[in-house]
Parts: sequence; structure tokens; C-alpha cells
Amino acid sequence: MLNKKTINILSVLAISLFTFACTNAQNNGYNTEPIKEVLTKEKQDALTPQAVLEGLKAGNERFVNNNLTPRDYQAQVVATAAGQYPEAVIISCLDSRVPVEQVFDKGVGDIFVGRIAGNNVNTDMLGSIEFGTAVAGSKVVIVMGHESCGAVKSAIDDVQVGNITALLSNIKPAIEMTNGFDGDQSNANADYVTEVVNNNVRHTIEEMRKNSPIIAELERNGDILIAGAFYDLDTGKVTFID
Repeated sequence: MLNKKTINILSVLAISLFTFACTNAQNNGYNTEPIKEVLTKEKQDALTPQAVLEGLKAGNERFVNNNLTPRDYQAQVVATAAGQYPEAVIISCLDSRVPVEQVFDKGVGDIFVGRIAGNNVNTDMLGSIEFGTAVAGSKVVIVMGHESCGAVKSAIDDVQVGNITALLSNIKPAIEMTNGFDGDQSNANADYVTEVVNNNVRHTIEEMRKNSPIIAELERNGDILIAGAFYDLDTGKVTFID
């Protein structure tokens, strides 16, 4: 049986270790208090497009480092029930391995997410982006492709099946953009697939500008920032595309 002196020593040691762990976590940028606050109209208005983009980059860094911000999601659900003021619109592929909100460490009401295989922009998606920016006030639009995209691979293989055929036709221009690739131009070459994925992002952004005068004008006026991105399935890292 432990005597009183030993118990006191162990108690002091336990408290010291706990204090050290908490301090070390804070010093390393780890968050401990769940966030209940959400974006408001005032907070959204105060944001600049560049600040939003930098915030998304910082959020992805936390995701990669397994340091997601703790959130009180029920409190955020209640707080956003009466309205929403997201800071960005993210157009992503349908792929289940790309959890968009987590990838950028965002909570309820922080971002709009539009998902479609191959991250393209048809009329419905363009209308959704126009709503997210011109109506709801988001400051950034990101089109994000990802490593080893199944839709891109299917387009490279010229898959013909059901409505998928029409969907994949939207990716064909990106394949043509990659004709100058030096090396094997097939799904067996991961570098080639990645280049097509990136060109598909670039093409999608150009289609957005061309087919939505509203979005194009917002960008010209500096009200929004449009960026392309590539998500690495192996690391969770988002790399922004020029």
C-alpha cells in the first residue's frame, strides 16, 4: 500500500505532467476549446478575398497535421439556422476520399461545397456559384481536382456508358490540352493523369469565366478571387494551381 508521502508525490507529478501536456499543446498550435461562433454578415463583409484564401491554406495545413479545430457543431447548427454567410465556394469532384470541409478545417456555415464527378461547371453549377458569390457574398471560388481522379481516367479511356458519357465529354478538352505531354499518355502514367486533372481544373475555370458574366465581373472588380487546386490523396495536401 502506498503511504501518504508517496501519494502526494504522485499527485504532484500527475498535475505537472497534465500542465506540461496542455502547455505543449498550446505552444504547438493545438486547439482545445470547441468553437461555437459562426460567420456573420459583419464578419463576412470584413473579409478580403486574399484573407479568405490564406485562411483556407492555413486550414489545410492543420488538416495535414491532424490538428483540426474542435467545434461545437450543435451550437453552430443553432447559430446558422436563421441565415448563412459563407466565405468561399469550393467546386470539388464527387470522390468520397475528398472531405472538403475537413480538408480546409471549416465548420457549419463556413463554405459552400458543389460536388460533381470531374469538378466541372454546367449551367446548374454556374447558377449555384453565382448564388454563392453575387447573392450570398462569398469572396473566393476554388475549383479543386484530385490525384488519380476516376472521372479523368474514364475520360482518357473514352468510357461510353449511360449518362456518364455526356459527363465525361466535359473533360475531353483537358485531354486535348495535354497532347504535348512528354511520355506515356495513358492511365498507366500517374504523372500524365495528374497533368490532365490540372488542365481540367484550368479549363473549368475558363469555362466559368466565359459562361458566367456575373462571376467574371465579380472577379474583374476584385470582389472575388478564383483559384485552382489539386488534392493529394496520399497526404491530404492541397496545392494551388497557377
